[in-house]
Amino acid sequence: MSKEKGQVATPDEKAEESAFWSLGITTLILALVIGLAAVLLSLFLDVVEVFFLNFHESFRHYSPNAASPIRRLVSSIVGAAIAGLVWWAIRARGKKIVGINGALKGEQMPPIKTALNVLTQMFFVGTGGSVGRELAPRQAGVMLAQVYQQKTSKWAWLHLSAEDQKLLLAASAGAGFAGVYIAPITGMLFAVELLLKKASVKTISVSLIMSTIAALLGSLVKGFDPYYALLQDGHFSLILLVAALIIGPIAGIFGAWAKQAFGWAQQYQAKGRWLWLTMPLVGLATGLTAWIFPYVMGNGRATAQYALLQTNNHLLYFFIALGLAKFAMTFLSLYGGGTGGTLTPSIALGAVVGLVMSVFLQPFLPGIAPWQFALIGAVALLAASQQAPLMAMFMVFEISHLDYSALIIFALAVALSSATAKIYLNWFDRQHSQTAMN
Repeated sequence: MSKEKGQVATPDEKAEESAFWSLGITTLILALVIGLAAVLLSLFLDVVEVFFLNFHESFRHYSPNAASPIRRLVSSIVGAAIAGLVWWAIRARGKKIVGINGALKGEQMPPIKTALNVLTQMFFVGTGGSVGRELAPRQAGVMLAQVYQQKTSKWAWLHLSAEDQKLLLAASAGAGFAGVYIAPITGMLFAVELLLKKASVKTISVSLIMSTIAALLGSLVKGFDPYYALLQDGHFSLILLVAALIIGPIAGIFGAWAKQAFGWAQQYQAKGRWLWLTMPLVGLATGLTAWIFPYVMGNGRATAQYALLQTNNHLLYFFIALGLAKFAMTFLSLYGGGTGGTLTPSIALGAVVGLVMSVFLQPFLPGIAPWQFALIGAVALLAASQQAPLMAMFMVFEISHLDYSALIIFALAVALSSATAKIYLNWFDRQHSQTAMN
């Protein structure tokens, strides 16, 4: 009911209005700042790739194949060695590096160390390191949000409740992702589904506004080209629901294994001065593997894109070897002391799983292209490994610029893969607990 003319607002109503404007102003300011940061990170990555590999990355040029094998080897070794030294230096003394989940719990991210960590991740990927680049802009977004909140905490007109501060941190992480991948819906879902685990009008609105603005700014550098390009007709037949029924659970198991493996590698990764040795060895392993499989370099885009361009199954054994190589290099990069994301590596592994499954399914589903099976595998394994079905579904849909007909296929695939992975992971935890008790 609206107030009558001349009626004075109560103190609670004034406080509510003040909180609304504080949240709105902060949302817009942070969106602009994080969008600009995403632009700078994208430009930094481009510079590193050109300098080390003479590689201008795009959906048309997704792998540094044109670089000579020796250049790929040198780039991988030098890049990993430098990254290892920087990571050792910023971890060795002083305040510890705080992750996104720690920041959401109230821990403070040290700005300089976080900035160096973010830049080192992008540098490592740009020189060929086999980890995802998506963690860096998310961490940058959260760090910038924390700095902003600290600087404005004494300004009464920008006062934020603890709940709104946490919301803005999560939304900033999503905006960082959106600014690099030009994927605002995915950025919003990352904040709401993965970090906050709470969907409301406020959480969705704030996250979506921030991700949209950041994506628009990021597009000044990246444009609106798809991240994964499909050169064939993008329509998905309903017969692919059958494929989703089969690929979903299988990719769910592989996704659960990937989640466990990458989690173990991060938990027990090399520390201290061991990074002086382990990171150059990781670079050597990546460079030697890239001598044969240049698609293993980088965050997984090359592996996934190459799988999505396949129109037949002639390279089946090649892709099995490539998938294993990509998994091994990502695992070793994390175990050797590296920091990076696992979203795009998971998409790459899922694309390979789907492509392999197409060999067995295509005889029963004639007229379906192998790349469509690969996409189903990619979205299913991503959903399982992250335990975020909505984010996975819209991430692959959004960054690939897919036809709307893909959504119903993806929905079934991510539901089955996420459920299968959850059942398996719960079973594994129970078995591990019983073993520990005995």
